[in-house]
Amino acid sequence: MRKVLILIIAISLFAVLTKANAMINEYDEIAESDKVGVTLYAKKMNGLFTDFKIDFQGVILSKPYWMNTTNPTWSPEIIYEDINRDGKKELIIILTKGTGTGVLEREVHVFQIQQQRFDKIEIEVPVEVLVDDPIAILLKNVKTELTPNKASVSIGDKKYTIDINPLGIQPKHLFGDVYFGNIINFEIKDNQLIAKIGGQISPAGGYIGDIQITYKFKDKMYQAKSIEFKPSE
Repeated sequence: MRKVLILIIAISLFAVLTKANAMINEYDEIAESDKVGVTLYAKKMNGLFTDFKIDFQGVILSKPYWMNTTNPTWSPEIIYEDINRDGKKELIIILTKGTGTGVLEREVHVFQIQQQRFDKIEIEVPVEVLVDDPIAILLKNVKTELTPNKASVSIGDKKYTIDINPLGIQPKHLFGDVYFGNIINFEIKDNQLIAKIGGQISPAGGYIGDIQITYKFKDKMYQAKSIEFKPSE
């Protein structure tokens, strides 16, 4: 009887994986990591990759609303590191939704790897964890001011003043205030998730530096651990 049950489970699992593989065959492979055993698939539409499938060691996850530019320079980045200091590695996928002159829009997704049962078989499954929106964090914690000669960025009791005259931007071409939103980047450094949001003072660019947000894992999500301003050199 036990042999029969094992055979039934094996056949069921094979049928599911076969169906998943047939579904993936309709998609383009756009990124992979042999180190993790992860492959990303998506469909090309209107200059973007959309409708993602994640193959994590044979487990297929659907992410229909993900997007990434088709520019191979900005293919999705797959990282496998312990970023919440619990001794277990997380799967981090960084997407690039848009690029251009003075524009870099990236998005991060973090997954914890959890053991789940499927037909009495234990398998590892990536479960996505919420990452607090860096722009929302910035708006709650950062104040700015822009004049024809200087830009000011304040975070708590720290204030940074930048002389903008060397940038050579005419006052009529300045924004009403320092603008954050065109440049949003993510990286993993020293096993920490970091967001960098570029500050600009003009439609032509006028980059003055980054707001850098270092995340920590708290209350089942990634929240801001520290916020600082890094002026451009």
